[in-house]
Amino acid sequence: MDLLGAGTVFLIICLCCLMVLSTWRQLRGKSKMPPGPTPLPFIGNLLQVNLKDMHRSLVKISDKYGPVYTIHLGPRRVVVLCGYNAVKEALVGQAEEFSGRGEQATFDWLFRGYGVAFSQGERAKQLRRFAITTLRNFGMGKRSIEQRILEEAQFLLEALRNIKGAPFDPTYVLSRTVSNVISSIAFGNRFDYEDKQFLSLLNMITESFRFTATSWGQLYDMFSGPMQYMPGPQQKAFKQLSGLEEFIARKVKENQKTLDLNSPRDFIDSFLIKMHQEKENPNTEFFLKNVVMTTVNVFFAGTETVSTTLRYGFLILLKYPEIEDKVHQEIDRVIGRNRGPNVDDRPQMPYTEAVIHEIQRFADVLPLGLARRVMHDIQFRGYTIPKGTEVFPLLGSVLSDPNHFARPEVFDPQHFLDENGKFKRSDAFMPFSIGKRYCFGEQLARMELFLFFTSILQNFRFKSLIPPEEIDISPILVGFATIPRCYEICMIPR
Repeated sequence: MDLLGAGTVFLIICLCCLMVLSTWRQLRGKSKMPPGPTPLPFIGNLLQVNLKDMHRSLVKISDKYGPVYTIHLGPRRVVVLCGYNAVKEALVGQAEEFSGRGEQATFDWLFRGYGVAFSQGERAKQLRRFAITTLRNFGMGKRSIEQRILEEAQFLLEALRNIKGAPFDPTYVLSRTVSNVISSIAFGNRFDYEDKQFLSLLNMITESFRFTATSWGQLYDMFSGPMQYMPGPQQKAFKQLSGLEEFIARKVKENQKTLDLNSPRDFIDSFLIKMHQEKENPNTEFFLKNVVMTTVNVFFAGTETVSTTLRYGFLILLKYPEIEDKVHQEIDRVIGRNRGPNVDDRPQMPYTEAVIHEIQRFADVLPLGLARRVMHDIQFRGYTIPKGTEVFPLLGSVLSDPNHFARPEVFDPQHFLDENGKFKRSDAFMPFSIGKRYCFGEQLARMELFLFFTSILQNFRFKSLIPPEEIDISPILVGFATIPRCYEICMIPR
């Protein structure tokens, strides 16, 4: 047998061994796991999901196997939680057991277990506690951050007036505004809207986030091991994430040179001071890699999710001008035209509050939720879930749970209004997740959504380039993230 023939036989043997090993790992302990579709070797249940809409595929599978089931996404074995009851029972009822972080391969390529969002165990707890405390110290949830948002709103309104009613794509107009709020906390300053470096950073965030919603992004999430070395769009996403890391690393070095241990200027300074305080602790989680990655977490999350929600919301209002008209009427009645909005106006504006909540529910920006991982062998609903098993708490299935929302597939502010027109909370409204690892930026995000939304609608009315009945408000991409369709909008001064 020649070398080429021997090599071919060896390769086939190796592939067969991998397939047998994959099948064994997938089926081991299956009898005690939640039920689910039978996986194929290596590819798992790939043929049973739609990579263009992973969330809808996973919800559809639950129709057959129930709200708690097991699926194999390539070699990954995942327990899926579908609907309000299952998600709450796990993330709240057994919060500690479900507090580990699962994989998100695109971001894991960069973070590799560092930073606050994608770390595990004690590291995650320490960094999370620090981040929450520090963000509060810099005004999150307080009047001081409200003022920062309102100041940024004025820059936004000026930029919109300069467009003079011409059609424009709102993507970067909104993302630079939202990003400047978290930038003022993370870096101690805002960016000029025309700053080329700033616009480059926003493009890195937007495009890498968009990649996670594509079919290729879903495929990479399943087969990241071999695919990280292969050509493809994932390599562009890596380059964009690397660019963010390099920018933050430079910011950290700049802060180190001028650091005053008694006077932190921003989030980075606070982390560097904590590093100094714990320099004698051999087990400290406060070191250079974590300051860079945690700041990337804060900057990325504080930019993309709110701006995407607003962008989706304005598309929806173009589709339903009668809803926009009602918001205008409430703004005029409660706030008027002689002053800007503030958070104290929210209780007096039930319809506007309902519209914002419905935008968040309908937009469903993170439909799969950030994956969790069980911390040890646990019992859940009569099943045994082994330590280390990944869990997908489908937040989108909660936001569209028909037991809590009468018409889940329809955009309807009445989901958050009672029969008297007063704002009605829903237990199933959890776009920021719940439990031990809920999004700690929730208060900031809610404040931004209300203040930016009302500031814009107080000053402008929206005009579409096409008739409302022709506007498609279904998302263009649904994967890890939900991405609205591209569109142009005219904002006409009121």
